[in-house]
Amino acid sequence: MNTKFSEDIVPLSDLKINPGRVVKHASESHRPVLLTSHGRGIAVVQSLSDYEKAAEEISFMRAVTAGLVDLEKGRELSIDDVKKRLGLR
Repeated sequence: MNTKFSEDIVPLSDLKINPGRVVKHASESHRPVLLTSHGRGIAVVQSLSDYEKAAEEISFMRAVTAGLVDLEKGRELSIDDVKKRLGLR
């Protein structure tokens, strides 16, 4: 997801004039659109599917990191202990 500065930076006034165009661009390009006011970034418009995908990836990476920390600190269970906790044979 590389930003294309010539396409992905939009003044807030453009959003006010044609919000559908900005939303369509974010959705079709799969890149976030940076909204600016007086030359400064103020918000980002992103398609819902791209937002949900990014949120899932962040959640997954946090879980992996937490698991690695648990392993480093010796907090691990045998497969038999896991099966017992889950009520499996």
